Amino acid sequence: MGHTGLRLSVLDQSPISEGFTGVEALRNTLDLARLTDDLGYHRYWVAEHHGTPMLACASPEVLIGPIASATSRIRVGSGGVMLPHYSPLKVAENFSMLAALAPGRIDLGLGRAAGTDPTTTFALQRDRRNAAPDDFPQQLAELLAYLGDRMPPAHPFARLTSTLPGRPDIPEPWMLGSSPQSGIWAAELGLPYAFADFISPAGVEIAARYRESFVASEWEAEPRVIVAVWVICADTDEEARRLASSSKMAFTLLQRGELLPVPTIERAERFLAEQGPRPPGLQRARRRITGSPTTVRAGIEAVAREYGADEVMIVTITWDHAARRRSYELVANAFGLDAAPHTDDDMAMSPLTAGSHR
Repeated sequence: MGHTGLRLSVLDQSPISEGFTGVEALRNTLDLARLTDDLGYHRYWVAEHHGTPMLACASPEVLIGPIASATSRIRVGSGGVMLPHYSPLKVAENFSMLAALAPGRIDLGLGRAAGTDPTTTFALQRDRRNAAPDDFPQQLAELLAYLGDRMPPAHPFARLTSTLPGRPDIPEPWMLGSSPQSGIWAAELGLPYAFADFISPAGVEIAARYRESFVASEWEAEPRVIVAVWVICADTDEEARRLASSSKMAFTLLQRGELLPVPTIERAERFLAEQGPRPPGLQRARRRITGSPTTVRAGIEAVAREYGADEVMIVTITWDHAARRRSYELVANAFGLDAAPHTDDDMAMSPLTAGSHR
């Protein structure tokens, strides 16, 4: 856990860099998972996004199995499964199988967002006669009833709870969110809560309300909060700011509805120079913790204090995969994480990533 008592974890969105493919992005994810497992990070979550040229993971449940197989200590999970797209039974079966194959290491992070645009959301639907209903609370209750074997006996699906293939192993469910409603649901259901500060910087009050209204459950006796933040760490503050230009450009364009792979630093710096300074009165800026190890450690500890969180999940997007690896290494060293002894072979980059991003 490191000498600060703060757990550090990874949220990987499997970024696709300009000039590279989704195949390389997914292999980079496996490579980063092996590295962060060795470095002593606590958990590794993969996100769900659809219909975008920038992020490669459309299916966390497909990626979690290979990550769990490639690692030995780190918890592995979804950050998250976007439940409105799916049958609760199917999600319960998928994660029951994963929990059986990697006992005690699988997390099921659940989100309400679509993770994409309305057209792609509709394309993901099995039945396209009508738009899908907004029944997330019912979906969530059904899913938790399967996992907890708590379906009311008179329910037509009651017998299905005993058929989950991975029993007695089950995943650890988490509620994900970036708005007040997710915190309310997490508190009512007694679930641990992961807040996406990198999406919405207004989560401190939401996390506080979650704690105040938390109801103990079979899942958690006490409220538990993870805060997920943007981080880019490099040897100097200046180098970290330079690396951050790629994601700044990508997300500036994303806010305008323009999707593109993660741009090179050179292209991003030109773009940002042309944009000029941020106009006053624009929506609240996203928090970015960018800098040298000393700067980043101070920033991460400050966010953890704000949220009262004992775990911080780090999201890092750079054009260069080697720079992303280096960022997680520097942060692990800054916090004194418990690195595993390893051989040179363990740390070798996969053939597709070695030397690919210079």
